Amino acid sequence: MIPDSFIQELLHRVDIVDLIDTHVPLKKAGANYAACCPFHNEKSPSFTVSPTKQFYHCFGCGAHGSAISFLMEFSGLGFVDAVKDLAARAGLQVPEEAGRRSHEGPKLASLTDLMARAAKYYYEQLKHSPKAIEYLKGRGVSGEVAQKFGIGYAPDGWQNLGAAFEDYTRSELQTVGLVIQNEQGRLYDRFRDRVMFPIVNQKGEVIAFGGRVLGSGEPKYLNSPETPLFEKGREVFGLPQARTALREKNTVIVVEGYMDVVALAQHGVGNAVATLGTATTATHVQKLLRQVDRIVYCFDGDNAGRKAAWRALENSLDALPEQKSIGFVFLPETEDPDSFVRSHGKDAFERLIADALPLSEFMLRELASRCDMTSAEGRARLVSEAKPLLGRLQTPLLRLQLVKRLAEASGFSQQEVERLCDLRPVARPAPAKAPRKAPSVLRPLLRILMHKPELAKNLPLEALPLNTEEGRAVRTYCQVVRAAGDVVPAYPVLLERLRGSEDEEMLRDAAGELMQQPFDEAVIDEEFEGAVERLLEAGRKRDFAALQAKVSKLGVSGLSNEEKQQYLQALNGRRSEA
Repeated sequence: MIPDSFIQELLHRVDIVDLIDTHVPLKKAGANYAACCPFHNEKSPSFTVSPTKQFYHCFGCGAHGSAISFLMEFSGLGFVDAVKDLAARAGLQVPEEAGRRSHEGPKLASLTDLMARAAKYYYEQLKHSPKAIEYLKGRGVSGEVAQKFGIGYAPDGWQNLGAAFEDYTRSELQTVGLVIQNEQGRLYDRFRDRVMFPIVNQKGEVIAFGGRVLGSGEPKYLNSPETPLFEKGREVFGLPQARTALREKNTVIVVEGYMDVVALAQHGVGNAVATLGTATTATHVQKLLRQVDRIVYCFDGDNAGRKAAWRALENSLDALPEQKSIGFVFLPETEDPDSFVRSHGKDAFERLIADALPLSEFMLRELASRCDMTSAEGRARLVSEAKPLLGRLQTPLLRLQLVKRLAEASGFSQQEVERLCDLRPVARPAPAKAPRKAPSVLRPLLRILMHKPELAKNLPLEALPLNTEEGRAVRTYCQVVRAAGDVVPAYPVLLERLRGSEDEEMLRDAAGELMQQPFDEAVIDEEFEGAVERLLEAGRKRDFAALQAKVSKLGVSGLSNEEKQQYLQALNGRRSEA
């Protein structure tokens, strides 16, 4: 793995403007540079590159990041390959021996190192297994595609991983799910006699495995358990390999199996990913729709496939934004994506994807199939079944179309369907009348800290609210800055250390706002002091409100002596202000 110090030096050496300009011609736009975004289709430029901050941000699709992020997204490279590419451009040698510390700390970096070593071991074992090679050849997988996905082989036997790790008994091997301990205390490999598919995160790190049994053993597919590195409801298989095709197609195809993804890639359909032994989650949908405008679920046409599609539909409703779409393809019952593309070819498969059943159509057809549409009771049930689904839709225009279709199918009027489903009018209010959200105390503070990271060392973290996303993001950012020691890294370096964290999106949005609302260097310290005072005042108000609520419920006698003193001081302070 690659140390943070090298990432910092690399991003200091590389000029992001020069890098991006070699791929996307940039034009000067004030203090920044602009172009039409390379990650989504647009006619007027909303993609902006900051030479002073050394990051890019698209105000159209939200694409954001450092020079490393750009190469990963634009060229479809994994994290390590993107770093190596940049290092070659800068004339630097990537240090291979040092361990890169992730933002979660040395422990996770140690775990990812174990997974990388296991992946290398499995990959090397593939060439020594004629039956695994024969299996892949029989499925039409070439050596090039096998290498692209890092496919390997776990030999038959109980402790083969002992050849990859000097200490087979170390507990971390059980933590990452490579080794199991039975009731008698004996250790053995989780994956045995299986073709291995590494599951890679957006940093390019191996975080889990899926193993396909050779022969008739059960289970047919075995996945890594959930670990500190791997949460199956958040990750998909094949996303790093699909990046280039996703940008070209602006569509992601979600299938059920690893071999479906590999077979499609083998036949030139590179924009497919697979969920990992679980139903598609709202987190999956959000992650994918940040990269493309359209998701197509492609499942088998049997009952299991339709059930999986319905679960995907239900979990997509909350996460489906405006201007995005979701479709469904159901293959013949005897086919899966792997067999279909091998039998019928790429063009036939892509025609199915282009003609995918829209979410609205699938929803209405599926609901109608459960009801007797020839009876009044059946048509009433249709509306009743649709009610909870319509309530979850966040897209007013799609909801309006579904209400109209429901009215036509049920015989109710549109107004009656809206009333029966407890739906408010779907027309958007005029912008001038839209309710305004109270200004956040933390958002401008976060932008200040991004502009001048060293100020994070002076922020009183105990004043941050613990129950808000912004409070958590500010705390995480400050902790990463403080962990850096005396030399505070620039924002792009901090961004790389926070890659993949749950606060990454919040920080990305704040950085985009900073690009639109830059601070004057001469007054940044004064702005920081004012933001800290507002933060402390907000904390004092929260504390006083909590004490007041306790007094209202229990009376002053219900307060501890310390709380009484705080309450009286707060009251006196408010009276003096008045």
